[in-house]
Amino acid sequence: MKRESLIESLVNLLLPLALIFGLVLLLGINVGQIEATQAAREPLESWLKLIVGYLAATAEIAAAVVIGLAVIRGIALYFRQIFSRHRQHIDSTEVVRLQLGRALALGLEFTVASDILQTAVAPTRQDILNLGAIVLLRTLLNYFLEREIKQVEQARFTRRENLHNSSLEEIDQSDH
Repeated sequence: MKRESLIESLVNLLLPLALIFGLVLLLGINVGQIEATQAAREPLESWLKLIVGYLAATAEIAAAVVIGLAVIRGIALYFRQIFSRHRQHIDSTEVVRLQLGRALALGLEFTVASDILQTAVAPTRQDILNLGAIVLLRTLLNYFLEREIKQVEQARFTRRENLHNSSLEEIDQSDH
């Protein structure tokens, strides 16, 4: 059982890395073809760069808005739980962390989309390598963030289930 989970976690880590590395290599091969036909597409390329630049900026703004709103919401939720009259919120920081973590993951997706858009029009070999490095770092960050969110949610579910089972046992014992 433990060996299977070790192998599973190793595959979950190495598979995204291998895919990203392969993608960067494949994109590096196609760069020569893009550079050879670049002179024929100059007028269209300048318009395309302008449009894609606006789209990439929009994706960056969306990432900033998502993350900024999540931070404000997290702060408000945290203070509301601290000053709440009900002291049932044992895991108040976990709730805030989970919500902020989900928003950060979404914000990272928007920033990756922005980087892909910025590199989409007439990329140089250096642009592709930079994109590969950025996507790799953000994908790894997102992977570990998602893994932590799943672990915390599983722990919360287990705690709730244990509380529910213990309350049912107490009711059952009081009936006898």
